[in-house]
Amino acid sequence: MDHRPLGRSGLSVSAIGLGCMGMSEFYGPSDDDQSLATLAAALDLGINFFDTADMYGVGHNERLLGRFLKGRRDQVILATKFGNVRGPNGERLGISGTPDYVRSACDASLARLGIDTIDLYYQHRVDPETPIEDTVGAMKGLVEAGKVRFLGLSECSVATLRRAHAVHPIAAVQIEYSLWSREPEAEMLDACRELGIAFVAYSPLGRSFLTGAVTSPDALAADDFRRANPRFVGEALAQNLKLTEALADFAAQKGTTSAQIALAWILNKQDHVIPIPGTRRVTYLKENVAAAALRLTGAEVATLDALFAPAAVAGTRYPQAAMALLGL
Repeated sequence: MDHRPLGRSGLSVSAIGLGCMGMSEFYGPSDDDQSLATLAAALDLGINFFDTADMYGVGHNERLLGRFLKGRRDQVILATKFGNVRGPNGERLGISGTPDYVRSACDASLARLGIDTIDLYYQHRVDPETPIEDTVGAMKGLVEAGKVRFLGLSECSVATLRRAHAVHPIAAVQIEYSLWSREPEAEMLDACRELGIAFVAYSPLGRSFLTGAVTSPDALAADDFRRANPRFVGEALAQNLKLTEALADFAAQKGTTSAQIALAWILNKQDHVIPIPGTRRVTYLKENVAAAALRLTGAEVATLDALFAPAAVAGTRYPQAAMALLGL
């Protein structure tokens, strides 16, 4: 497995990380034993960058990672997030970046994870009611207290990133980025390169859509949030399926899979981007890891760029209410 620098933190992480959200929520039922086996296989395959958040499964995902980390803590670069506030029954209570909440959320995450220090601590969503300087100032205090090593922001604007970076160095920015979610190419990727910040791409496989595995919302579990995602329903779905068919044809000509092409596109196009595809299954994990060795020519990258021109993708990447929470 190749490695990439986590900004200017001095940490080196696997070129492909592992998003752990689906092991607890949002994509239908999961099995802890299966998830733990996948986490162990990821480490064996060279992945050392694991991504979670306090809201995933209302703390379940962090507790699951805590079980896995016992006896392995020094082998893993662990990232978690705060800011999406949920009640004990999973109800959404809003976004908070107040200093008091930052400190309490960190302590709660440390307890669930069973560790002393978080390697990379992100603000999951920007709190529009709290100045970013106040939020990052509190996060800086966590670094000074030894509870956190490095700081990150998720789904922020370039302007917010610059203000945050002036308070304390930001090691990584995490935003959705894939063949069909290319908004970061407008400004954020260049800003991260300029500031020496790693860009972490979540949902690099388009929530499995780019793999060709999802052709109808009817095949998804009743509680799978993709059933309400604008890109997975109606006319948008029909239009987007044409893109996945073209991607499958491209992959077949290369003798590989659509998932591997989607990941290789990111890795070959941007050398400071670290994709973190999520999976609960070892089979898909192995497929994803193999993408790290796949080389695309400049012409092939350009072909994929044209195939997935933003105007060709139908639907927003979240429902309207969730889109309103993005700090872009």
